[in-house]
Amino acid sequence: MKFVTYTHGGTREKLGLMDGLDVIDLHQASGGADCFIDMVALITSGDEGLARAQNCLDVAENGTVGRPIPLAGIRLQAPMRPSTILCSGSNYSEHNAEKAASPLSGREPEFFIKTADCVVGPEEPIIYDEKLSTKLDCETELAVVIGKPGRHIAVEDALNHVFGYTIVNDVTARDRQVRRSPEGFTWYELGRGKAFDSSAPLGPAIATSDEVGDPQALALSTRINGELRQASSTSAMIWSCAELIHFFSINFTLKPGMVIITGTPAGTSWSVDKELGGTWTPSAGLIAATRYCLPGDIIESEIEKIGLLRTVVVAG
Repeated sequence: MKFVTYTHGGTREKLGLMDGLDVIDLHQASGGADCFIDMVALITSGDEGLARAQNCLDVAENGTVGRPIPLAGIRLQAPMRPSTILCSGSNYSEHNAEKAASPLSGREPEFFIKTADCVVGPEEPIIYDEKLSTKLDCETELAVVIGKPGRHIAVEDALNHVFGYTIVNDVTARDRQVRRSPEGFTWYELGRGKAFDSSAPLGPAIATSDEVGDPQALALSTRINGELRQASSTSAMIWSCAELIHFFSINFTLKPGMVIITGTPAGTSWSVDKELGGTWTPSAGLIAATRYCLPGDIIESEIEKIGLLRTVVVAG
């Protein structure tokens, strides 16, 4: 199943279940069940909530109650706004190879955090604020949505803690992130470079773990103004989703609704920025960036079995 948060003829956000090109209002179809108040309530409800969602789908398809709404007639919002987004950088060897190496690149996950303040939804703007950055970059990443709580989670049990998966565009201020000494030493300031307004577009839907299947076998791509910049597979991750769940659960008790983002492959604008150590030559079919993102640019982040997340850069 795929779940969305949307508005329809107003500003109140509703929880929906996608049914082809339609959306079912779960709160209405269930007669007001508490587990359908919002996405976190659904995630927290576990298997019971999923069973009730399936029942709503069956009832709606029978035409008895909860008539589906055409997807074209609603406005999708971010599926949820997680308070904590645990982020793993440098998790694709091809991305590590396109840029100047830091001492830990590829040796352990780069650990940084984004918050709900960073989140925007489909079609919402990415803010270009030149007082913050003139090197605004975009990265498509698979996002893991935690469903069951746990601490010190074993790798072999980790995927049992997953509710589903969505897409995150890890928007980055490269000139805040990448620091280089006159001697050529490179280090990363992942706070100011990664966490700021509109730096985590998220959506368009959360696909449940059974809908996705193996999270290490998903095609991933990024198009900017129609140009294919990134194309890879989650099979190319250095640390799998299960390994990242284990890694982050050493620091935090993972809770329902927390999100882990898993890194990006080659093809970022950073990859061709020699000033910041970019060294990449694109493979067949990919188009190298000629600049960083600017107002008017259209970003399309797509991951197999989940969907396409579209956002536009606007002047702040």
